Amino acid sequence: MIESVKKACQIISCFSSEEPVLGNAEIANKLGMNPSSTHHLLSTLCNEGVLMRDQKRKYRLGWKLLEWNNNVMFQQDIYDRAIPLVKDLIHRFIGTAHIAMFDKGEVVFVLKVSSQEASPIHTYIGSRKPAYATSTGKVLLSFNSSYLNETISRGLSKQAPNTITDIDTLKKELEMVRKLGYSISNNENSTATYAIAAPILSYSGKTIAAVNLVGPASYMQGSHRNMIIQSVINTAQSISQELGYIEV
Repeated sequence: MIESVKKACQIISCFSSEEPVLGNAEIANKLGMNPSSTHHLLSTLCNEGVLMRDQKRKYRLGWKLLEWNNNVMFQQDIYDRAIPLVKDLIHRFIGTAHIAMFDKGEVVFVLKVSSQEASPIHTYIGSRKPAYATSTGKVLLSFNSSYLNETISRGLSKQAPNTITDIDTLKKELEMVRKLGYSISNNENSTATYAIAAPILSYSGKTIAAVNLVGPASYMQGSHRNMIIQSVINTAQSISQELGYIEV
């Protein structure tokens, strides 16, 4: 399997601005591969949209690579535009802020910033957690029905004392998130923390990410709780505006 992935990557690397179109024999010759094995990999890459085959049975790079590139650039765009706004949030409050995006039933953290006084939280850029057990995940599930179906199909296992593992209970919680415009996670995953999250919208109004502030329950539920909630919401709205969203 690993060798096949390596060969597939080598095939993709064969294409360049000088040689945008190549045939099976040309690719096999470049890589010193058996033409039959090369054909099998080329067919798989075409089926996945990574390559395209024309009427002359020649190959070129496919639309899937453009989609992947757009996703990478989009995440970088979120990072660049969001970082000053998120830093302002953690300068106002003690805690750790994340921006997360959805992937296959999980949230992936694409940004993490902590205030100097914040307690350590065992997350990092690129780390994943089940969407249903996080504040950012519940925001993303609330506004994307396809995300919810995908998450539920993977099962709702217990992650921490307060993890929601019942589908009906989760759906009721997500309905409340939609009404309030923010979500809360209270000791529902392995970080054993309290978090407040709000949705980040693209220019089209689609919820594509979420920003949160995480800290100890004693601090997050203190006298300034409402101020934290409003600040997280305001931060999410400011990031959305930076991404081109205009509220009508």
